Amino acid sequence: MHEQSQSDLSRQRRLLQVLLAGALLLVSVSVVAAMPNSVFPEIIPLPDGHRPEGIATGRGTSFYAGSLADGSIYAGDLRTGAGEILVPGKDGRVAVGLNVDLRSNLLFVAGGPTGMAYVYDASTGVQMGSFALAAPQVNFVNDVIVTREAAYFTNSFAPEFYRIPLGPAGELPDPADVETIALGGEFVSVPGFNSNGIEATANGQWLLIINSTTGMLYRVDPRTGEALEIDLGGASLPNGDGILLQGKTLYVLQNRLNQIAVVEFSDDDWSAGMVTGTITNAAFDVPTTLAGFGNALYAVNARFGTPPTPDTAYDIVRVLRP
Repeated sequence: MHEQSQSDLSRQRRLLQVLLAGALLLVSVSVVAAMPNSVFPEIIPLPDGHRPEGIATGRGTSFYAGSLADGSIYAGDLRTGAGEILVPGKDGRVAVGLNVDLRSNLLFVAGGPTGMAYVYDASTGVQMGSFALAAPQVNFVNDVIVTREAAYFTNSFAPEFYRIPLGPAGELPDPADVETIALGGEFVSVPGFNSNGIEATANGQWLLIINSTTGMLYRVDPRTGEALEIDLGGASLPNGDGILLQGKTLYVLQNRLNQIAVVEFSDDDWSAGMVTGTITNAAFDVPTTLAGFGNALYAVNARFGTPPTPDTAYDIVRVLRP
């Protein structure tokens, strides 16, 4: 056998270093994948007096919670529970439903009774745009979902929704391009709150909208507003607020019932589903909206049964998906 040259030994050492680095990377990926089950906090405190209603997840482990009190946005980390105010509050401003477009890292915010939609840079908090969707005070712009083509907003006081078209990389349009789309077909509007939470199927073909008062769930054509009442086998979802679609499973947060209903869809036309169970937690205190990360759901406690004061405590509750 010939003695190995110095260059051969060097190549072997480099190969060993590469293999070790690859092994360490696999270990670190496995640890990160396991984190949602182990080290993420079960309760994430929000600033006292924040009066949250909407929650959304963003890039990485970031999350955002808006304020009904002044429209401020709190940004935090699901892994550590730490955070700070990203968007300062303003007199007369309100933040209800939230959603992040991961392409552009823009945060879309429903403005409630202001009739407005606001858009912020999710990293810096800088306002990137605002859109007047409906007349203030007589309307309530409640929730938002972003697809590849547009951002859609519900109105709880009128049978209509709003479409803000987006560019290929999520670019914002001219405010004049905003569309108002009437809810038609089988949608039933009653006195009080109607359209609330909104979601979209993965391909953007359909919107899903919950009516808070009737408990009816609808499949809606995003272009025409034609609505089909989804057959839930005789079940209804009263107090339905924020909704979250993951695969063929829809999670419906029923705020004053302090529970999350689980609806399973079996086909691609989204015309029928089955309520297969509910998720409860002793820490729920009128949660209003929810977001997902890994195998967990995050519900923000609005605490509507507690008088809001500057010292009122608020938080986010983490529960595992079934």
